[in-house]
Amino acid sequence: MGFSLETSVPALTVFIQGLLSFFSPCVLPLIPLYVGYLAGGAAKEGDDGTIEYPRKKVLVNTLFFVVGVSFAFFLLGFGFTALGQFFTGNQRVFSVVAGIVMAAFGLYMLGAFGKTRVIETEHRLPFNLGRFAMNPLVALVLGFTFSFAWTPCVGPVLASVLLMASSSASAATGFALVGVYTVGFVLPFLAVGLFTGEVLRFFRTHGNVVKYTVKVGGALLIVMGVMTVTGWMNGVTSYLSSFGAAPAAQEQPADQGAADVENGGGPDGSGPSDGASGSDRPSGSGSADAGAASKDGMRLAPHADLVLVDQDGTEHRLSDYRGKTVFLNFFATWCGPCQREIPDIEALYRDRGENAGEVVVLGVANPKSSEHPQNSDVGVDEVEAFIDEYGITYPVLMDTTGQLFSSFGVSSFPTTFMIDKDGYVFGYAAGMLTADVMDNIVDQTISGVRK
Repeated sequence: MGFSLETSVPALTVFIQGLLSFFSPCVLPLIPLYVGYLAGGAAKEGDDGTIEYPRKKVLVNTLFFVVGVSFAFFLLGFGFTALGQFFTGNQRVFSVVAGIVMAAFGLYMLGAFGKTRVIETEHRLPFNLGRFAMNPLVALVLGFTFSFAWTPCVGPVLASVLLMASSSASAATGFALVGVYTVGFVLPFLAVGLFTGEVLRFFRTHGNVVKYTVKVGGALLIVMGVMTVTGWMNGVTSYLSSFGAAPAAQEQPADQGAADVENGGGPDGSGPSDGASGSDRPSGSGSADAGAASKDGMRLAPHADLVLVDQDGTEHRLSDYRGKTVFLNFFATWCGPCQREIPDIEALYRDRGENAGEVVVLGVANPKSSEHPQNSDVGVDEVEAFIDEYGITYPVLMDTTGQLFSSFGVSSFPTTFMIDKDGYVFGYAAGMLTADVMDNIVDQTISGVRK
């Protein structure tokens, strides 16, 4: 659970984010390809020999395709359920499968599976799915498959909405806003579906030009597929998303952001995952699962004995700070809201005794490397240069394996967790926090009283 964000995400902002997602680099360049597949099997030859595409059938296919895409968003919002944990925990597997499928589409467009007539939409796909004419079920499956490649392209607003959906107190609002996002995402697709016939007839009429765009589209699909499989797509699209709207918590008044703290857990609502101490004593084993020790609905912080090194080479374990309140801030160097809250975090660090008092302030970065190219940030050297540039003096832990990020279920930046003196996750907040909010949630965690 987390610090309540119910009042912080305007529906209009979410709707606009849905519209903008259509124009993301994951979607817009490949619209002709999607249109061609979704119209497959719907073509009818008129008395005069012209090819017509029944608008209703194509619209239905398009609608189911987008529902398939949106389905993944809703599943990610079910983080606090076993179903949500399954899809969240195996998102990497689905991303790899989606990347392979995308690359297969690209190879097919380039003619790697034999001579193709890509302009004609009644062609078969190069795998078993192509045995069936395009229908709503197939469109749904295609949409669901592609959604795992598109998920990194969603803006930070949707990420915060998904966190709301994973909270029992704000689930209804969160899922309603996911629906608003979906409507914004669906409308451009439906508009394209209305003019499918015209688009495809243009392709046929201008075949000499389109054959080159088809090749370019195929090459782009292969590149996107490889990037999705390797995890490079996450870094690219995460950087692009930093130019979008700021996270929800940034848009709210300070008194709203700190109000109504809920029981601690991960942003996916399941609390820390992946194995656990299983004892009521706040030991330092650091992993947690369904049988993890809990206190008033809170769970022990995961991987408390995981050793991470900061920018100065000092080793840290969360278990080292039992008896103190920990302000744990997950961030990325490319994230604009993260950059803007750094001065306030630095001030908090200094005002609270520079980790010598009852409050410990820690940052966590996820630098990539040749062994972990899928990580969400630049390399260690560049992260350290960023730390120097922004004058950060509080410890920033280098989670080079992504183990801490994964165990806390971090899916948007910045995300801040509060850990109480007994090592339990008191709550979390997604989005940029103001100085007043930081002080408020720290004081709530120290007192153990949610205001």
